[in-house]
Formats: sequence, structure tokens, C-alpha cells
Amino acid sequence: MFISAGSPLFAQSKSELEKRKKELNKEITLINGMLKETEKNKALTYEQLLKLKSKINARSNLIATIHAEMRLINKKISENEAIIAAMEDDLEQLKKEYAKMIYYAFTHKSNKDKMMFVLASESFNQAYKRLKYIQQYTTYRQSQAALIVKTQQDLQKKNQDLANSKQEKAALLSLEEQEKSKLAVEKTQQETVINKLQGKEQELKDKLRKKEEAAAKLQKAIQRIIEEEIRKAKEAAKKAGTSSKGFPMTPEAQKLSNSFEANKGKLPWPVVEGVITGKFGQHNHPVLPGIVVNNNGIDISTTTEAKARAIFDGEVSSVAIIPGEGKVVMVRHGEYLSVYSYLSDVFVQKGDKVTTKQDLGIIIKDGNKESSIHIEIWKGMTKLNPEYWIYRK
Repeated sequence: MFISAGSPLFAQSKSELEKRKKELNKEITLINGMLKETEKNKALTYEQLLKLKSKINARSNLIATIHAEMRLINKKISENEAIIAAMEDDLEQLKKEYAKMIYYAFTHKSNKDKMMFVLASESFNQAYKRLKYIQQYTTYRQSQAALIVKTQQDLQKKNQDLANSKQEKAALLSLEEQEKSKLAVEKTQQETVINKLQGKEQELKDKLRKKEEAAAKLQKAIQRIIEEEIRKAKEAAKKAGTSSKGFPMTPEAQKLSNSFEANKGKLPWPVVEGVITGKFGQHNHPVLPGIVVNNNGIDISTTTEAKARAIFDGEVSSVAIIPGEGKVVMVRHGEYLSVYSYLSDVFVQKGDKVTTKQDLGIIIKDGNKESSIHIEIWKGMTKLNPEYWIYRK
């Protein structure tokens, strides 16, 4: 029971950790590819630093995952060692008991002794019971011999499992050391990039100011569109003789809104592949001391010529041009709104119905061959963290 109860849990946890390792390695490979796209550009960029920070974070998570897998293996090794010790004790006891039976059988081995034991019975019933006893004793001896063989086989298998676990642990230890060495190199690279970028303080401040101005314009545009949609929805509800608090919706829009909400944490990424390089909310600038960056959504770095895609079914509320943000597509999902910025070309227009993963446009590629998309999610007039809504890789 102890063996069978422990194994499925270990297998499940180990499977999850293996999947996580695979995903993190894929993310690191993707970032390396994106960094390689820009390596011909000798000028260091802020975006390269963000990608490097994301790679360091992914590498750290990979090391933590490897360590967690080793803890599981250590637990399995300890359990196996305890089981092996118990099985060895059982085997020793079985052998002692069997030796006693063999000795007894040897000292009473003649068929004459057995026959006399039966014939000396005082009644037929007693003779029958003595005969059955002799048969049962013989069967028991055979079963004990079979049990000893089976225990030896199980013990051998458990010892092999233990050896395999120790080999796996050794391989993980080696892998962990390799990843730690890579992490140390990447952290050194990060410090070098930060030091060099600090020499471009004014350039970074100008870029940050332009980005903040563009973000403010985008927020005003979003709020204006939301307010207009709410006004029109309330007018339509009033004409229909209905009223509702918040964002008035038709039954179809309410169904879509509920479906969007039910898929929180499972929505697809707005790009086929990418890595989050800009987190939601307020954060200290990684280069400029004392500067706080405020992000109304998240930024995802991706490959050049990548396409933005809808994260859920909906209707295009607006297609706009925001200086500094490129073209912007806003998609309504009932009470929710998803916003996609930094597009150079757009494939949809206002009023179009879109489906999940439908391409919306091409993401801008700047002079440094950097491509990233900015995505925001709103519920009414409230900004939400998109990272909680899209599938966590």
C-alpha cells in the first residue's frame, strides 16, 4: 500500500515539473533568438535590457524548478531506502521461518512418520483433520518458498529504482550547476548593459517621456470610447424601457461578457510567441534611479513581422492612430475591452466581428529591429492586469 500510494503522486508532480522545465527552456530559446535578431545593431537598447532581464528571470525559475525536482527525487530516494530496509528485514524473517520448516520437515521426513501420525488418531474425524493439516503444511511450505522468491524479485526491482533515482539526481545536479553558470554570465551581462545605458540617461528620459505622453493619449482615447459606448448603450436601454447599473448590455453581450470572464487565466496570448518585458502597474525603472514607470497593461516582446491576434471573440470598437503608439485596435467583449497597440498595419475596421486568435494587424518593427505589442484589458472604466487573464506559460 505504501508503494502504490506514493508513486502516482510523485509521477504527477514530476510530470508537471518536467512540463515547466520544457516551457522555460522554450522561453529562453525564444529570447535568445530575439536578442540574436538585434545583435548586428551595436548600439545597446533599453529593449535589449528588458529581454535580458526576462531571460534572467526565466533562468532563475528554471533553476528553481530543477531544485524542486531534486527535492522530489530526494524524497523518493528516502522512501525507497526505507522500503528496501523493511523488505530486507521481511526477507530475513521469511528465510528464518522457512529454515525452521525445512529442519522440521527433515527430522520428520519419512512417509512412515506421517502415516503413523494419521493412524494414531482416536477417531475418523481426528484422522481427517491430521491428514488435512499435513496437506496444508505442505502447501504453506510451498507458498513460503514462493513468497521468498517474490520478495527477492521485488527487492531487486526496488534497488534498481533506487539506483535510477540516484543517477537522475546526479544528472539534475549537473544540469543545475550548468544553469547557475549561465545565470552568472547573464547577470554580468545585465550589469554591463545597465552601466552603459546609464551613460544615456537623457536619451532614456526623453524616450520615457514620449512613451508616457503616448500612453496618456491612449488612455484618454480608451476612456472616451468607453464613455461613448456606455452613453449609447444607456440610451438604447432607455428606449427599450429597461435600465441597468454599470455597462448596459443586450442578452448576447451579457453572454459574451460572462464567457470572457469565465476564461480568465485561459485566454490565448495576443501573439503566437513572445515574452513579457513590461509588467502591469508601477515599477522602478531598471536603469534610471528614482524614476517610477506606470504601465496600464503589459508589453510583450516578439519576433519581427509578428501579427497581433484577438484574445477572445468580440466586436471591433475602434481603430485609431496614437502618436508614439502606432495604430491601435480596441475589441469589445461584452463589458470587457481588449486594446492592442504598436501596430503598423491593421486588418480590421470598426464594427467587424472577430474571433479568438484572429489576426488584427502587424506589429511595428523599429529601427533596431525590435518588435513588441502593448495590450490592455478594461472592465468598464477599470484597468485590469492582462497577465492574470492570458494563459500563463
